[in-house]
Amino acid sequence: MHPHKQKPETCAKQAESLLPRISQRRIDPPGIRAESQVVQLIEDVFLSYNAGRLREASQILVQKMLAEDAVLGLSVSGALTPAGLGMSCLVPLIEAGFVDWIVSTGANLYHDTHFALGMDLHQSRPGLDDRQLRDHQVIRIYDIVFDYENLLGTDRFYRTICRTEPFQKTLSTAEFHYLVGKYLDECEQQIGKPGRSFVAAAYRQGVPIFTSSPGDSSIGMNLAALQLEGSALRIDPLRDVNQTAAIVWYATQHGASGVWILGGGSPKNFMLQTEPQIQEVLGLTESGHDYFVQITDARPDTGGLSGATPSEAMTWGKVDPETLPDTVTCYLDTTVALPLMTAYALAKRPPRKPRRLIERLPELMEQLGKAYSERRQTRSD
Repeated sequence: MHPHKQKPETCAKQAESLLPRISQRRIDPPGIRAESQVVQLIEDVFLSYNAGRLREASQILVQKMLAEDAVLGLSVSGALTPAGLGMSCLVPLIEAGFVDWIVSTGANLYHDTHFALGMDLHQSRPGLDDRQLRDHQVIRIYDIVFDYENLLGTDRFYRTICRTEPFQKTLSTAEFHYLVGKYLDECEQQIGKPGRSFVAAAYRQGVPIFTSSPGDSSIGMNLAALQLEGSALRIDPLRDVNQTAAIVWYATQHGASGVWILGGGSPKNFMLQTEPQIQEVLGLTESGHDYFVQITDARPDTGGLSGATPSEAMTWGKVDPETLPDTVTCYLDTTVALPLMTAYALAKRPPRKPRRLIERLPELMEQLGKAYSERRQTRSD
C-alpha cells in the first residue's frame, strides 16, 4: 500500500510511538502554595515557553557549568547594578565561587561604585517629568533615580585613586579593575556596609573583570581626562584579548568552559570571541565553549549580535557542536531571570573554591604563548 494511503489507525499508532521518545515529562504541575520555594517553582512549575527555557538554563548552570572542572565566564550588559542586582545576585554568586571571570560594560562597574562609596539610588516609576528632573539635578534610568552629585562624587573618586602611583603604568582592564576593587573594598569597610559592590567582591575572590569597550563609560571618560593631565596610565585592550583567550585555553585544556550571558552587546561578543581567537587567529586546535546559557530579549531575525543563537555561534567556532544540546537561550528580562537563577544555584550547589584567576593571568598567558609559539614552528601563516 502506498504510504500516503495508510489507514488512520496506523498513523495513530506511529504518533503514539513517537511521544515517549520526545516527551521529557507529562504536564502535571503541583498547585502553588504559600510555602512553595524557588527551587520547586523552577523545577515543577516552569514547564513550557520561556519558563521552560529558564528551567533548562538553571539546570545546565547547576549540573554542568558549576561542575568542579568547569570554568564559568559571566557577561554583564544592561543597567543591572543601578537596579541593585550587583549586591543581590552578583556578589553572592562571586562569594560562592560560582563565577570565575567576568566581562562587563563599564557602566555597570561605574554605577556599582556608587554603592561602595555609600551613595544612594532610589526606586521610583517610569513616566516622570524629565525636564523637572533635569531642573532639580536628578538622574533617571527608567524607574531608578539618584542625585547628580552621585556622578560628580564617583568621578572624583576615580580621578583621585587613578592619580596614585600604582596606576601609573599600562594595564589590562582586568588588572585595572582589580586595583580599583582594592580601593572599593576599603571604602565598604569604612562605611560599614560590605557586600554592596560586586567589583569589591571580585577583588576579594580574585575574579578578573574585563571591559570590552573601556572608553565607553564614565570611567573611561575620567581616565581620558587624566591623560590630558599627563598621567602614565594606559589601558591596553589587546592585552585583554590575550588574557581572556588564555583563560579559555586553560579551561578547555583542563576541563570545560561555560559562558553565562546576561543580555548581549559588546560583552557577549568579547566573551565568545575567545574561541575564534584561539582557533582562527592563533591556529590552535579547539572546538568551542562547552556550555552556553543566554538571557536576552533580542530577536535573532534582525541580525543583531544580542539575538544571535548558540547554533549561529557554533558556525563561528564559538560553541562546540558536540555540546550544542547543552546550550539554552531564554527570551526574558535579565532582571527577572538573574535573581531566580541565583537563588536556584545557591540552593542546589555547594560553594566552590575560588580559582583566583586574576593572580594566575601571567601563568595562563605564558601557557597560551607557548602553545602559539609551538604552532608557529610547525606551520607558517
